[in-house]
Amino acid sequence: MGAYHAGSRAVQDLLGVRDRADHVGRSLGQDIKPVAAAFLELQPLIVVGAADPGTGRVWASPVTGRPGFVRATGPRRMSVAGGPPPADPLATALATPGVRAGSIALDPRTRRRMRLNGRLRPTPRGFAVDADQVFSNCPKYIQRRESCAWVPDREPGTPRTAGELDDAQAGFVAAADTFFLATVHAGGADVSHRGGNPGFVRVLSPRELAWPDYPGNAMFLTLGNLRADPRAGLLFLDWASGATLQLTGEAHTEFTGDERTVRFTVTEAVHTPAALPLRWSAPEYSPANP
Repeated sequence: MGAYHAGSRAVQDLLGVRDRADHVGRSLGQDIKPVAAAFLELQPLIVVGAADPGTGRVWASPVTGRPGFVRATGPRRMSVAGGPPPADPLATALATPGVRAGSIALDPRTRRRMRLNGRLRPTPRGFAVDADQVFSNCPKYIQRRESCAWVPDREPGTPRTAGELDDAQAGFVAAADTFFLATVHAGGADVSHRGGNPGFVRVLSPRELAWPDYPGNAMFLTLGNLRADPRAGLLFLDWASGATLQLTGEAHTEFTGDERTVRFTVTEAVHTPAALPLRWSAPEYSPANP
């Protein structure tokens, strides 16, 4: 598949960055290079995004394991041992062959991140993704967390589902310095990272969020997807307690001069206390944060 579809091209042209995007787009390939394979094997967490085949809603879900649970098992295949719990809103998608999925492995310890997008393939031990796109991003807006501890005796709480945010969840979002954003288009799916100082995501109401789109690599894969298809899924993590907040809904981008704001409307929220068996250290905020 090509690096860009019509949605990304429209945003690039609107902002006058097509030439820069073409240059940066040369970094997109299908092969998992040895350095990328080595990076994957060190990670205790990846985030996967896709549209649920039944409802059509887009979700971003975390998957954790001891380092080595994610591996390159071929030049264009990433295999994952395990998966989210059966109640996770992406469980059906991850068990469905051929579903378009995006994924991101982000390591706060090194401020490195890698994205791999392709087609899902269920396996006896979990799932695999056959890659259409593999690429790395710069460390901008990634908060450094120096250590990550495995908490084997942490028991996930019961997921709570609602159609809007309660006060505690709104506070969770407002305090976040990081979240993950799953988007889709006719030919694929993608998961990106958004970071900033706490408060960069604003809760406008129990059903509406907004955040600034900070300057990046000019590819506009995420905003291009949203231009083509407004469906989106958000994942917020509590890096200490392991709690997760997954949101699905629709998003659109507002362009005002050189500034861009994304507004997201919540359709459904799933809040799971102690969902992840990981405890990260306190953040050192990225020097790139405005």
